[in-house]
Amino acid sequence: MSVQVENPASASVRGRWPLLALVVLALVLVGLLLVWLNLRGEQGVHAYGHGGWSGSTETQAALVERGAYLARVGNCAGCHTAAGGAEYAGGRGLPTAFGTLYTSNLTSDKETGLGLWSAQDFWRALHNGRSRGGRLLYPAFPYDSYTRVTRADSDALFAYLQSLPAVRAQTPLHALDFPYGWQGSLAVWRALFFSPKDWQDQPGKAPAWNRGAYLAQGLGHCAACHAPRNGLGASGQAMSGGFVAGQSWYAPSLLDPGEAGVRAGQESAWVQLLQTGSGPSGSALGPMAEVVARSTQHWQPKDLQALASYLQEQGAAAPSAGTDGHGAIKAVQPGQMALGRAVYERQCAVCHGAQGQGTPGAFPALAGNASVTMAEPRNLLLVLLDGGYPPSTRQQPQPHGMPPFGHVLSDAQVAAVASYVRNAWGNKAAEIGTMEVYRAREGRGF
Repeated sequence: MSVQVENPASASVRGRWPLLALVVLALVLVGLLLVWLNLRGEQGVHAYGHGGWSGSTETQAALVERGAYLARVGNCAGCHTAAGGAEYAGGRGLPTAFGTLYTSNLTSDKETGLGLWSAQDFWRALHNGRSRGGRLLYPAFPYDSYTRVTRADSDALFAYLQSLPAVRAQTPLHALDFPYGWQGSLAVWRALFFSPKDWQDQPGKAPAWNRGAYLAQGLGHCAACHAPRNGLGASGQAMSGGFVAGQSWYAPSLLDPGEAGVRAGQESAWVQLLQTGSGPSGSALGPMAEVVARSTQHWQPKDLQALASYLQEQGAAAPSAGTDGHGAIKAVQPGQMALGRAVYERQCAVCHGAQGQGTPGAFPALAGNASVTMAEPRNLLLVLLDGGYPPSTRQQPQPHGMPPFGHVLSDAQVAAVASYVRNAWGNKAAEIGTMEVYRAREGRGF
């Protein structure tokens, strides 16, 4: 009688089959979950039938006119216009931590623009973050905010874009690092951080408050710059401040009055800044200057007031980090203050005044200026090093600017004068070191 002995290798393989089956099943379930998470909200995309509109009773001319205003509110041309290129023809490179994305052509060109798109296709892009062919869009196009735009506003915006002259301009290919160029990677990101939203006014809130909330969270996409981002580039709607993607500028908190929040009773000054580019306590510089030039100066005053009302209430309900946010602030060394004062008197006082009082209508006061004393000093250092100019607006066509001093001042001098203005005339903030200035020069994080 012979006894067959099982090959140990065969037994090992057979013993692994249940484990392999579980792994395959888990992968299938994860894949199905990803598909489901990325298809949420798609059922409403074709609610009006293929190619239909939202049922608006506006005339086509009125729809286009309203869409033109909404395009200004959303600053669509700001991203979708390349330097020296035709407006809305796309091609502008947007640097990110993951590579460079190039904006698309929004004109009515049928080959390279939106000429073959329907109102549904456009609504799907805003609401669901999908292109006409179903491809997932990158969130540099802030559909995590635009998903809140109403269908009626989407249709008006689309009507305006369709009225633009066709410009044939092929969008360059994105230049993204591995693996961010894969649709699968984008599907995972969306599953983790995006779900479509339908806008609903908050019951019990005033119409102006709801309008301000809608503008801030939707077409105005304030959180795209003013909210912190995680390591995968996702942000929420908490506009507590963050660095502008791909740039060295810090977008200050819109909730904290110690940064760029709206103080109670000072809504008019905040509105003035967005209308003209300058206000009693400072000017719009860097990326915000472009936002004012292309967008907010064109907003209707009632919309700016509504936005201010909403943000003021949001800020009042949010915990404040204070002017500096570092807790107890150490006094600046006397030698540092003396050097900073000497630099200030020689280079700065002629415009900003011996007591930091500024020149009304020309140069902002530095005393009591939150842009000077806020915890994150990046913007102050960038302006000292590279200068800055407010936007030219209808109400302020020839603004006064700030010349650069990075070529005439050493890192030690910049650190000293920055520390001085942050701690003179009643100001109180943390001292700036030479390493922070060096990193600002090099465009590195602090």
